[in-house]
Amino acid sequence: MSRNLPRHLYVWVDSAFIRRDREGFEAAVWFALHAEPGRAWGCHVMLECGAVFRDLPPHALAFSNSPSAAWGLQDAQIWNCYGRSFDLLAYDYLSDLTAQYDRGHDRAQYLFTACPYGDGFSLAPEQSKEFMFMRTRGDRLLIRPTNNLLFTERSFTEGAAWPDDIVTSQTIWNCEEC
Repeated sequence: MSRNLPRHLYVWVDSAFIRRDREGFEAAVWFALHAEPGRAWGCHVMLECGAVFRDLPPHALAFSNSPSAAWGLQDAQIWNCYGRSFDLLAYDYLSDLTAQYDRGHDRAQYLFTACPYGDGFSLAPEQSKEFMFMRTRGDRLLIRPTNNLLFTERSFTEGAAWPDDIVTSQTIWNCEEC
């Protein structure tokens, strides 16, 4: 299933993914996202020539024409899609915030969130995750589940070490249970 991004984004596409015998990056507009179980997210873009290219892998996109060097699929995304149904939204509160990712010191800027639903993983509280789409300092696309990010909100967060005591939800809450 495909969905519109919360807002289109101007990006650069690695020409090796869309052209024969061409290197470098070319301008594009990223406007939609696609999910298939067991695959990476697919990015839909329009090229300057007007052609629409579907299902580009996340590591084919950059936010400048000279992004950081080596960036593979496993750098961009660590979990495959686990369903076809999802919604996309940009949380106002997270807008323009940065976060540490993968328990490291690298930072990325929040863009929007993919919220899967209706599949076995999303229905299990301990497996359910939202995916944050981020822009790295090296102008690459980064997709991480919420439990792989620590956001910084200078008026609120403490900036402490990565917490090791946060648990995953194990309960389905139902206020009408007998």
